[in-house]
Formats: sequence, structure tokens, C-alpha cells
Amino acid sequence: MRKLHQFGGTAAVLDADDDAGPHPESPALRIVAEAPRPRRELVDDYADDADTEAYLRASGRNRRIRRGLIPKTRNGWIAAGVGVVLALAAIAAGGYAAVRFMTTNEKFRMTSSQNVELDGNSHLSRAQMLSVFGEDVDGNIFRVPMEQRRLQLEQMPWVEHATVMRLLPNRMRVHVIERVPVAFVRQGSNIGLVDKSGVLLDIPPDAPGNPSYSFPVVTGVKAEQEPEARAQRMRLYAAFLKDLDSDGKSTSALLSEIDLSDPEDVKALIPDHNSEVLVHFGTENFLSRYKQFEEHIAEWRSQYTRLSSVDMRYERQVVLQMPPKDSTVGGATGTPDAAAQKTDIAAPPAKTPQAAKAAPEAAAPRALAATAQARPAAAKPAVVRHTAPKSSAKPTHPAKPATKSAAKDAATHKRVEAIKAWMAKRHAAQAAGN
Repeated sequence: MRKLHQFGGTAAVLDADDDAGPHPESPALRIVAEAPRPRRELVDDYADDADTEAYLRASGRNRRIRRGLIPKTRNGWIAAGVGVVLALAAIAAGGYAAVRFMTTNEKFRMTSSQNVELDGNSHLSRAQMLSVFGEDVDGNIFRVPMEQRRLQLEQMPWVEHATVMRLLPNRMRVHVIERVPVAFVRQGSNIGLVDKSGVLLDIPPDAPGNPSYSFPVVTGVKAEQEPEARAQRMRLYAAFLKDLDSDGKSTSALLSEIDLSDPEDVKALIPDHNSEVLVHFGTENFLSRYKQFEEHIAEWRSQYTRLSSVDMRYERQVVLQMPPKDSTVGGATGTPDAAAQKTDIAAPPAKTPQAAKAAPEAAAPRALAATAQARPAAAKPAVVRHTAPKSSAKPTHPAKPATKSAAKDAATHKRVEAIKAWMAKRHAAQAAGN
């Protein structure tokens, strides 16, 4: 079948087959009308979408128009600049008006010191803390430099940390965390307090009668030392007390004074029979060394009545030290007690063979006493073993060991009296100055 276009119309003709030969009969030509297609939304065949899209693209009906915020012309640039300037000016004017209102309005003025709330101060008085905010009273609360005031508070020795905040409209809240003293510190004739970090503190007026101030007095912590040096000594002090009290008996309460001048050797004064014995503890095994000292002190005191120092730093021996005048008194008397005292002391090694031979030959007490008189005991301290010394002579009236309660009371009394004396001296100096 061919299509013919003629005069704008359309015609169709049927051409017969040109072949002359016979051919099988063809079935009758049947014209079948195409069934109407269903609605578009009822079928899944969208094959003609491509034609529709091409048509819309050709006609320009599906074209998107994109417009940016950046102006394309000079006038557009000028208009945009003017708009930005006006917006910034409006923001600045609003901010200035708000700041002026907050800094000049009477609602935000602190009328008195009662507008400052203080919290956390127990050693610092209210007057001491308000001295930092003296120039802020009767002023605007927004003009107070908060960070500067916080740093000024933390410069006070008693203040470990401070927080300053505004409470609108016209109040301030100040919270401080104070340092906790752990010992009295003695520097010459002055007595103060020190915390765990080695910061030196002024002693409050109620310290002598305050039961919370029952810790020992330490020496060897001085203001001229570096902060790290003081902190190192206080760490050693804390370890010393912790080890002594690890058995739950509060042994540290029996100490009257602790010397921290040597960071390699903790020395403590321990009350004993109306006197005190300086004990060297070193840097470790504090509790075991104290128990060893407590076990043998009565025995050592019975032999050396003027015992002044005991060195417990050695594993298998203890070094006893007497005052320099003790040897002179004992040697001059020549009593059996003095002879027994020298007999139980382990003799130091002889320097020459002749001296080594002469040592065992001296058996008479009189000769021993003479030898003790010729060689002062202060030059070479006595060295004894941990085992009990074998003494043939006993003192006529052995001293009774002091009880723990008596030693604790003596140590506490000494601390209180020292603090009271220092407080009286300070009050006298203040009265003289006025």
C-alpha cells in the first residue's frame, strides 16, 4: 500500500502483485480497526513520554529560569551595598542603645555591699573579701571586671579557687574554696599554717582553742623556698602521716614536731618521760620503724638516761645519740651504770691492729670508764643491734614507760602553748604599733 499526497490530501491505493506467475490464493484483505487505547493513567506504557519531552524542549515551555542573588548591573550593586550598610547601622544602633540602657539604668546599680553575696569563706572574713570589690560598690553591675576580680581573690593565700557571677539586676555572688591546713609551721619564733601544697597561711585567732587544729608542728618549710620545694616536703609529710596512721591507732597524734628540712630523711620529736627523742625515719617504712622504736625505747632509756636521738634508717642496727655532755658525766662518775652502758655498745672497728688487740683486754669496769672518758660519745654515736643487749648491771630505779595518752597530751599541750605564746607576741607587736 502506498500513500499519495495530492493537493494537500491523502489517498491510498492498493497495487496488485506484478509477478505473472501463479501464486497461491491470498486470503481476503481484511481491514481491522485499532481498538481505542485506554486512559493514560490506567496503563503502564509511557513510551510516548520521549516525544512529549522533546516537544516541550523544542517549544521552550519546560525551560527553567535561574536567578542569583549577585546583582548583574551597576545599579544592582549600589542597591545591595546601601542595603547592607543600612542593616549594619540598624544593628549597631540597637546594640548601642541596649548597652547604654544596661550601663546607665538605675536598676543595674549595686547600691551597697549587701548586694554582694559571699559563700564558702570560713577563715577569711567578709571584710577581707569585700576589699576586692571596694571600687565596684555603688557602681553598675555590668562595669565590674569579673575575671580580674576572680584573679584578685585567688591571690589571697587562703583562697584556692574562686567563682564570681552576676545575678541580675544588681547582685553578685562570690563562691570561694579555701585551702585546708594540714600542719602548723614554725619559722624561727613565728608559727603559721601550711596546706598540702606547701602554701603558707596566716594562723587564725581561734586556732589555739579550735579542736580541728590538732596536727603536728613542722619545720624545714620556709617562705624563701621555691613552691615546688615546699610542695615536695609536704608530700613527704603526707606520706609519713598516712603510713603512721595506717593501723588505725592515730600514731601521728603522738608527735610533737616533724623536721622536713632534709627531703631524704623525715625526723620527728617524740615525747618520752618529760623529754623528747629525735627519731630519724628516712623516707619509707615509717610505721614499722616507729613500732620498733616504741618496742625498745624503754630498754634504751634504761641504759642511756640522756638519750637524745635514735636513727632508725638502717635495717639491722640502730644508732643511738647522746648529748655531748653525757659522756663527760658518765666517765667522771665511773659508776657500774656507766660501765654497763659502754659494755652493751658495739665497739666501732679499730683503726690499727694494736688497738684491736687492746680492746678485748680491757675487762675491768674502771678501765672501761677511763676509756669512755678519753673518747667523747658525741664523736661516734652508739650502735646497738635489734636484739636485746645483755646487761649485767640494772639501774636502781628504772623509769616507767610513758603511756600513749600522756604522750599525746604532752604533745598537744606543747603545741597549744607555742601557739598561745606566738599569738601573745603578735598582739603585743600590734598594740605597740597602734
